[in-house]
This record gives sequence, C-alpha cells and structure tokens, in this order.
Amino acid sequence: MILSSGLSSIGTLAGAGLGPFPLVLALSSLLAYAAAALPAARQGAPARLALGAPALVLGWVLHAALLVLDIGGWGVPGAGARLGFGPVLSLTLWLVVAVHIVESRFVPLPSVRRALAVAGAIVVVLAFAFPGEVRGMSSPWAPLHWVLGVASYGLFGAAVLHATLLDNAERQLRRHAAPVTGPLGMPLLRLERLTFRFVEAGFVVLTFALVLGFVSAHGWRFDHKTVFSLLGWAVFAALIVGRLLRGWRGRRATRWLYAGTVLLLLGYAGSRFVFEVVLGRPAS
Repeated sequence: MILSSGLSSIGTLAGAGLGPFPLVLALSSLLAYAAAALPAARQGAPARLALGAPALVLGWVLHAALLVLDIGGWGVPGAGARLGFGPVLSLTLWLVVAVHIVESRFVPLPSVRRALAVAGAIVVVLAFAFPGEVRGMSSPWAPLHWVLGVASYGLFGAAVLHATLLDNAERQLRRHAAPVTGPLGMPLLRLERLTFRFVEAGFVVLTFALVLGFVSAHGWRFDHKTVFSLLGWAVFAALIVGRLLRGWRGRRATRWLYAGTVLLLLGYAGSRFVFEVVLGRPAS
C-alpha cells in the first residue's frame, strides 16, 4: 500500500552533513514525551500539574521536525524518501497525537495523554534506530500514494483510540450503571458516531491510495503487502456495510475495527519489520 523501503544505518543523517543535530532532536523529543508521560502525582508542586499537555505539544513539534529530516532524507545524496516500518509507525503516531491535541483543547484526558506520550517516545526511538532506506519515486504519483496511505493509517489510528475509550466507557456503564456519558464528556452514542466518522474517512482515503497505487504501479504484484492491505480494506468495507445494513454497534463493531487495523499494519509496517529487523536486509 505504501512505498517499500529497506534498512539503512543509524548514522546516515549524521554522516551526510547534518552532524549530531538529528540525534539532539530525537533526544529532545524523547525527553518532552517522557515529561508528558509523568503521572500528576509525581510532578510534585501543584504548579507543575499543568506541564503535561505543553510537554506533549513540545514533543509533538520536535517529533514533526525529526520526521521532516528523516523521511525527507535531508542531507542524503539522491532524491527520494526514506521509509521503513519505524518512520511509518512514527508518522502514524504523530498524526494520532495531533488529533488528541486538538480534542484536548475541549476535554483534557490525562490518561490518554500519558499513553500517547509513552507511545510517542517509543516510535521516536524506533524511527531513529530503524530509519529505512532512501529510494527514488517510481512514479510521479508515488508521493501522493504514500501520503494517502499514511493519512489512512493516522485516521484509523485515531478511530482505534476513540474505540478504546468507547469500550472502556461501555464496560464502566455495565459495572456501575453510570450515566450514558463517555470519557470525552459527550454521550456514548455521539462518541460512537465520532469513532466511526474516523473509520469512514480512513476508508475513503485508503480506497484512493489503493486505486492510485494500482493505476500508477508499473507491475501490480499480489505480494504480502498488497494482500494484507486489500484484506484490511475488505474488513473496513464489511464494517461500514454492517453498520449501515445490520446496525452493528458496540464491541462487535470495534472488534472489526481492531482486526482491520491490524491487517493494515501487517501490510506495510509488519512486513518491513520482518525484512529490516528479523531478516536484517533491505525489503525486496
């Protein structure tokens, strides 16, 4: 679904004329995410209770700069983008954090912020340790294909984040007979609609990415990446149809969402992980 890449050394950017700047940027983003992940009880004085959200924003901004340097291949000879499982997971999580930052302007969710901060720190390390390989664009449409593919990852990631909140709220409702209000301060039905708005938007973007990849590819191959991507697309299509025609809701719907997301991740990030980490060689 997304452009293939392989493994390159951890010091590629540093050896290409950028010096230690990428490492400093990665460490700064890591430290900001770590500060955002600290529980309020460990932050000491009450004046520090509000530092978590600004630290997350700072980590997110530094993370964006690191992504531009890394994926853009700045300082690396030759044109192209460097993509592997690390950078793709990093960019996907960055998009999910962006959604959370916007939503937290209306309803703060400290537990979600801490979880995303921990995940952000992990993907920054992964992207720096496994930066992938710079490869040229095989088609003038390839950059758009890649952008659409990663955007769909981000939208489905946001949907999964909201689905976990929805599942937790439903479990609490069953246990304590609490009011029908979700963790975002909105009714559960509205939270459910918001969750599947992300699913529908991600499905549309994914469809365009697949069609564009099929049209622009020089040789269409049913390899593991293509098969898993198409299976993920089929699961999301079944979920949307099931909600429209059969009224799927609650855990049945979220299970389909989780399954489709896992298949989509296996299509690119999973296969690149096998090549880059398990096999230790560039992707074919």
